[in-house]
Amino acid sequence: MDDTAINQLLADLKSSDEAIREAATQELWRIWFYQKGVYGLSILEQSQTLLQAGKVDQAETILTELIGDQPDFAEAWNRRAVLYYMQGRYRHSLADCQQVVALNPIHFGALHGMGLCYAALEEYRAAIQSFRRALAVQPYAIANQRMILECTARLG
Repeated sequence: MDDTAINQLLADLKSSDEAIREAATQELWRIWFYQKGVYGLSILEQSQTLLQAGKVDQAETILTELIGDQPDFAEAWNRRAVLYYMQGRYRHSLADCQQVVALNPIHFGALHGMGLCYAALEEYRAAIQSFRRALAVQPYAIANQRMILECTARLG
């Protein structure tokens, strides 16, 4: 997808129209999941199926292998970050989120994930910064607004 289309989707995330924002959000997720075509998507889906079946180690293994094969596949890093977060492995999750953002600076999911990791680690200032970065991309994201308030309260 070209930069013009991505820039339009980013502009749509800032629209006052909720339907436009939601459509842009879904389209960005689709682009990110399909970055490596059907090959990458099928492995992401396989990892999700394993995760839902409680086969966390297998899900982690195939995501790690995918990252090894396709180190520029931001969504593979993001999916593994989610897996690590669910396990309470916040430093590992944070490192993967940071890799996602290095590859794709507008990845609002990873920016939000970084904030969640920092909050779980009680690093509230860093969490607030991450949630603010996510809001810069997705200004109407209520979850980020709430987390900023929660982290600010915990600082006080």
